[in-house]
Amino acid sequence: MEIPSTETFVILFELYPAFFYTLVFIVSLMVGSFLNVVIYRLPIMMERSWQEEYQQYFSQSQEQMVSPSSDTQTTFNLMKPNSTCPSCGHRIRAWENIPILSYLFLNGKCAKCKVGISIRYPLVELFTALACTFAAIHFGPTASALWAVLFTYILIALLFIDLDKMLLPDQLTLPLLWIGLLISTQGIFVDTTDAIIGATAGYLSLWSVYWLFKLATGKEGMGYGDFKLLAALGAYTGWQGLPVVILLSSFVGAIAGILIMVLQNKGRSLAIPFGPYLAVAGWFTLLYKTEIIDAYLTWAL
Repeated sequence: MEIPSTETFVILFELYPAFFYTLVFIVSLMVGSFLNVVIYRLPIMMERSWQEEYQQYFSQSQEQMVSPSSDTQTTFNLMKPNSTCPSCGHRIRAWENIPILSYLFLNGKCAKCKVGISIRYPLVELFTALACTFAAIHFGPTASALWAVLFTYILIALLFIDLDKMLLPDQLTLPLLWIGLLISTQGIFVDTTDAIIGATAGYLSLWSVYWLFKLATGKEGMGYGDFKLLAALGAYTGWQGLPVVILLSSFVGAIAGILIMVLQNKGRSLAIPFGPYLAVAGWFTLLYKTEIIDAYLTWAL
């Protein structure tokens, strides 16, 4: 049997765009389930790697090395061990891991111990599916839509990891950057020149702010992950999109920061992750850069 060519699928999606959007929604639900695993496990994997590197670096000899704990010796990655209930250790079966549906069928509880499951898991799945489907509809059944969906997957993982751990892993920011530069050679969102300038300017702009703030106050105002994320966003939106990303993220971040400080009553010493605001601003800029710039110029003039 002859395997359908890529052109066949493109024509099919163009003739039946609703089929394309439905497929994006269903696949994104499943990817959203995997993103829950990435969001939880990747920071733990990084922490264990740091501990092992620390022990190896500071050990004077093999005999003096501190034996790693049983936790670090156990295989722990994005695939192993299998997902289990954190309360009773019940191994989650395939039918218990269907995005959203399993949560509803189980009434949000473990099938064995009946302890409640965080509603965040199905919400991340639904959020991923809706955001990716929206991006796909915006770009239509094209290659741009597929790259925008991948862009959205990585941003969602970064957003929640930074919210949880104040961390933007290189394992996600750097691939996002290189993918953005790579697809610029095909002019998917911007051309290569704009992408390279955007990536460079994105990194150096926050890097400069970081060092100016540190020299002035002696404190670190942000992490290097923020530089890399803005560089990646610059590779996708071009240098023209950077002012939009920075202004949107700073505006929303300032409002959210003030609200958090007031509600939690922790004052200015409260550390607030900037990555989530960059991610949201970058996503909207990728979709609406031209409209936002045109609206601003119309208002300003």
